[in-house]
Amino acid sequence: MDAINERILSELEVDGRVSNAELASRVGLSASACLRRVQELERSGIIKSYRAVLDRSKLGTAMTVFVMVGLGGQLKKDAQAFEQAMARAPEVRECHNITGSVEYLLRVEVGSLEAYKSFHSDTLGMLPQVRSITSHFCLDSAKDLRA
Repeated sequence: MDAINERILSELEVDGRVSNAELASRVGLSASACLRRVQELERSGIIKSYRAVLDRSKLGTAMTVFVMVGLGGQLKKDAQAFEQAMARAPEVRECHNITGSVEYLLRVEVGSLEAYKSFHSDTLGMLPQVRSITSHFCLDSAKDLRA
């Protein structure tokens, strides 16, 4: 990883749809050299994918809730069952296995408090693996670089 590749990655993080010609201009390369570098970053897995950043408020899912979930058991089958349930839940945008007093941190997006209550009781509340649920409602995000 050299300084040019780092600049390419930085530019792509800001605008993944930038044309190759514009990207090359921004990082000081010819278009062909820039394209070769981007393709190598893709082949090597450093660039995993390109995504659109959505305005969730216009989609009706503007409420973000960070949910800490503790499991009742520490067996692998408990974690796998929980993760499979979260993969099926459309409200769950991220599911992270973490260290500390609980096992999981979720980022949940819903359209209303009623929708979150339904997710809380009808999804999380129905899983036998779940021991504790702590919800943190996001008021604002001063910095969010997720794409």
